[in-house]
Amino acid sequence: MTEGTTREPAELYLELLKRVLTRSLFDRHYHRFEFARGDPRRALFAPLRSALSARRLELVKLADPKARAEGRDWPADAESMIGSKRMDNLHACVADVLRRGVPGDLMETGVWRGGAVIFMRAALEAYGDATRRVWVADSFAGLPAPDARYAADRGDVHHGFRALAVSLEQVRANFARYGLLDERVRFLEGWFKDTLPGAPIGRLAVLRLDGDMYESTMDALRPLYPRLSVGGYLIVDDYGVVPGCKQAVDEYRAEHGIAEPIVDIDGWGVYWRRER
Repeated sequence: MTEGTTREPAELYLELLKRVLTRSLFDRHYHRFEFARGDPRRALFAPLRSALSARRLELVKLADPKARAEGRDWPADAESMIGSKRMDNLHACVADVLRRGVPGDLMETGVWRGGAVIFMRAALEAYGDATRRVWVADSFAGLPAPDARYAADRGDVHHGFRALAVSLEQVRANFARYGLLDERVRFLEGWFKDTLPGAPIGRLAVLRLDGDMYESTMDALRPLYPRLSVGGYLIVDDYGVVPGCKQAVDEYRAEHGIAEPIVDIDGWGVYWRRER
């Protein structure tokens, strides 16, 4: 910021909130030791983890601040793992649809600890929008085991990580911590194939997908993309890093003749604005 310029309080609040939700505000970052089910190291560390827990201690390791800023890790305490660039992209998309009056609510499928949807609700508050809702869709029990019907998910191990299973109660508590839990935050609990097709959602202005797998991504695209308003944004968190996720997006775009250019955010996440 140059000398003599000022920034609006809403922008100052949202910039600070992004840095807190991602913990990029802080210099030291910690990771818990986490191994998938079936990894022999999990059993090896179990006795030590149990002994430490009995003494209200936890085994962690010091993390790389650069990896945290880029959203390339699983932080011990941040509400979001997506990093600064993907959080900035979400901010820009929400601000733009509000400025242009694009109709519809805001939504994320696959919310982990809730950081991105907490930011969505905060943005509505900061920008004075009193009508839109924020939809929070997750199993709140981690990711599903690979389904044999989807070859793209063969060998996927996401379901084996306990760190990805964050309860509905914990996500609600995270909203409340920031003073943002109210009736305009709507939770959809369960597998996407069960909850999304019949969800009472009208139009969407911003839809953010963070389901990692082919199945989870396709199960969100099929019922929700038709509800995305023209001029709204579709954001996909894992397109650049999980092949199954990329395959689902590419197949859906091809099936429905979606030609809008895919814009890279940071090598992992991508987005496009719906034009028709």
